[in-house]
Amino acid sequence: MIGLKGTLNVIDNSGAIIAECIRVMNGGRFARAGDEIVCVVKRARPINPNLTGQAATQKVQKGDVRHALVVRARKETPRPDGRYIRFDDNACVLLNNKKEPLGTRILGVVSAELRAKNWMKVASLAPRIV
Repeated sequence: MIGLKGTLNVIDNSGAIIAECIRVMNGGRFARAGDEIVCVVKRARPINPNLTGQAATQKVQKGDVRHALVVRARKETPRPDGRYIRFDDNACVLLNNKKEPLGTRILGVVSAELRAKNWMKVASLAPRIV
């Protein structure tokens, strides 16, 4: 469960590295895997001044406020078959205005709860679903 002021790793190629949760969109106090949050980018990849064109354009910068989808959570989550699943870190994927992933690649495993909550685009981009 990710609460307010909780930090998350950003595991897509949008340019952000670490984000901080400032609001949980499901109306509760905490977010689990598959929940949407509003976050602020705390650390982003530096922009190389030698590059020009499309390679130099970053999608996000430090201080940007974006919507994100929680894809991994350290707090254990019960599965319908009685098992519990937990991850080593909290991670998210940044979303655009259409609720689609901002990046074109997802770098890491994601939770299977994304399929149950109809985040199929994110699940299809992930290299592995656990």
